[in-house]
Amino acid sequence: MAPLRLRIDGATFRDPQNREIYLHGLNLAGDTKFPAHPDVPSHIKEHFFDGDSASFVDRPFPIADAHTHFSRLKRWGYNTLRYVFTWEALEHEGPGKYDDEFIDHTIALLRIAKEYGFYVFMDPHQDVWSRFTGGSGAPMWTLYACGFDPRRFHVTQAALVQNTWPDPADFPKMAWATNYQRLACQTMFTFFYGGRDFAPKCVIDGVNIQDYLEEHFFGACRHLAQRIRDAVDLEDEVVIGYESMNEPNKGFIGHPDLMKIPKDQNLRKFTTPTAWQAMLTGSGRAADIDTYDFGSFGPYKSGMQHIDPKDMSAWLDPETWDDSKYGWKRAESWKLGIDVWAQHGVWDPSTDSMKLPQYFSKHPTTGEPLDQEYWTNHYFMAHYRKYRDAIRSVWPEAIMLCQPAPFEIPPTIKGTKDDDHNMVFASHFYDGITLITKKWNKLWNVDVLGILRGRYSSPAFAIKVGETAIRNCFKNQLSTVREEGLQNMGLHPCLYTEIGIPYDMDDQKAYRTGDYSSQAAAIDANHFAVEGSKAGGFTWWVYTASNSHYWGDNWNGEDLSIFCEEDLPLPPNSNSNSNNRGEASKLSLDDGQSQLSSSAPVTPSSLKKALSVNEMVPSQPPLSAAAGEGEPQGYRAAEAYVRPHPEVVHGTLSSHGFDLKTCTFTLTLTAPSPTPQEHPTIIFLPAFHFPQANNQTSVEVSGGKWEIRSEEVVEGAGQQVLRWWHGGGEQRVTVKGVRRKVGPAGGMGGDGEEEEEGEGYLEAYWQMGRNCSVM
Repeated sequence: MAPLRLRIDGATFRDPQNREIYLHGLNLAGDTKFPAHPDVPSHIKEHFFDGDSASFVDRPFPIADAHTHFSRLKRWGYNTLRYVFTWEALEHEGPGKYDDEFIDHTIALLRIAKEYGFYVFMDPHQDVWSRFTGGSGAPMWTLYACGFDPRRFHVTQAALVQNTWPDPADFPKMAWATNYQRLACQTMFTFFYGGRDFAPKCVIDGVNIQDYLEEHFFGACRHLAQRIRDAVDLEDEVVIGYESMNEPNKGFIGHPDLMKIPKDQNLRKFTTPTAWQAMLTGSGRAADIDTYDFGSFGPYKSGMQHIDPKDMSAWLDPETWDDSKYGWKRAESWKLGIDVWAQHGVWDPSTDSMKLPQYFSKHPTTGEPLDQEYWTNHYFMAHYRKYRDAIRSVWPEAIMLCQPAPFEIPPTIKGTKDDDHNMVFASHFYDGITLITKKWNKLWNVDVLGILRGRYSSPAFAIKVGETAIRNCFKNQLSTVREEGLQNMGLHPCLYTEIGIPYDMDDQKAYRTGDYSSQAAAIDANHFAVEGSKAGGFTWWVYTASNSHYWGDNWNGEDLSIFCEEDLPLPPNSNSNSNNRGEASKLSLDDGQSQLSSSAPVTPSSLKKALSVNEMVPSQPPLSAAAGEGEPQGYRAAEAYVRPHPEVVHGTLSSHGFDLKTCTFTLTLTAPSPTPQEHPTIIFLPAFHFPQANNQTSVEVSGGKWEIRSEEVVEGAGQQVLRWWHGGGEQRVTVKGVRRKVGPAGGMGGDGEEEEEGEGYLEAYWQMGRNCSVM
């Protein structure tokens, strides 16, 4: 049996030659959240409720465009893809009806991704449950199965959905995320993870609604995994594993008091109902609901809104709905048209009075107090085990990426049967202040995780002042997340499967000026944090082929794509050699010769030699920095994300990082032996930062020999890399490139204006990582 292309060794990933692999990745793609045929982004009303016939074929892009996108990502240095798909894409027509045409399209794209050498893991994505509850993920029929009528969510505010908003362009910013605290989403997640405990009357086709939903979700994902296995040439060759459902949510489970807004609900935007008020308006009753907005000191109560659905209910009308549409049979214990929580005695619809405000605060059987930690270790882990077993029933060697709720303490499974050697701890990180304000505030930020973990007597002490302190704060938070994974889950790689920034900062100023300096600074700070955290890698959020300056990622006003066809790309790698595929262009140094001989032996004496860059000879003209001197580049901050990083390391990676301001890359490692000739340490070295003309790049190594060469994985997908043969023990390399002019012409700087920010927003954002993880 051939060795695995990628395997897990403790907290690291390794290749068949036992070199450590660093996963430098990207989410593909933002527009996979909505169908392609018809094309229904979140700002389009037409065909929105045609969910049964929606087709996701051509997501994330058509086959004809695949080489264009994959070659671009490869040139930018990405080696890993988090392949985003939704349950809806697989099973939108009805329970058990799989869209094999979409899976055929997926398999065809995966085969092309294989040509480029990508590592791919599959991500069953969701946001606030479903497109029909304001996000993405589950098929429309799941809402009907749970007794909801999604066409009435708008009038009852059971969910806020941009597609059904009177003017989608005026949809309140970040309102979609508040659906996690609204009736439809909270009910669906409660059913999904705890229906047997909290909704025993909800039986369909002879099983509880929890089992019904879970088994269909598992079945759809298992069917996809089986089709990928049947393709023969994809498992391990390109698909390395499967992640658990994106950003799981506990719904009502652990809610302390349905009459009050929980203290930890710090994302308060637009109307902010209590759970009790949401139940009332969901059943057609009128209620006066507090509204919130964001100001200098965070969320504040801005007023009150009278919500009157005029007796229109979010629950299905038994007079007009027929369960035979999807072929299921609902038990007589479950009455349509009546709030399911009223049916379980939580409130009395005859008097509109609350009966059990703490219904979800304790386990209904054991009486144990319920909170986030209990949910993670019991409800989430029970679900994860079933998902893991479903995937591994098809592919026993599949790497499983376990993703608990963002910013929450991971499950305590160290030393148990769940401490699986072939598992990855997957986590997310977003800077809430930048995300919500859509500004890069270089003056101050907040240690969100420190406050969540109770490290400060007051949130005021969590303020970090100055850009250096902010960057270190990000790094420390990510390092802490990684350490929590090691402590609670055991020795596993940590992978940040989502991290990103908004591009439409400062009222889309960059789109008018071409100056992406704020975006570059924010991107660089986040990459600095990941690099310093010593995680096994990351997948940046996001690449969206259909991104535009006006609609962003075409989903709920989000605009996080690193690519937009309206922006100029970085200049191409001028050192690539399309006529000499896979061969080194003459950019190398060895022990004194002009080009490294592939057959030269690696001896102790040669490994001691550290050479100057002065002998480097460019094979082609130097990289052009601009189309016209002084003109805005519009690189979409590519100089910050197209950055050097280790690809494979002979030994174990100790540290690495890229200083964008000085254009300096450093890496340290510990090797068990001298580097084999055929399997050197390889570092991606983008030519934009490290051009080879006129001695613009210098390399210093602790020992050994090295070369810089341009390689072409597939025609049009060239990469410049540094190959390094070094001795055993501790080793270090430093590469210095071109420091580019600050300002739009160089694509890196700003206009000198200082942000007019106060020290407000603190109370709003101290838990933003938990309550406003966007993807």
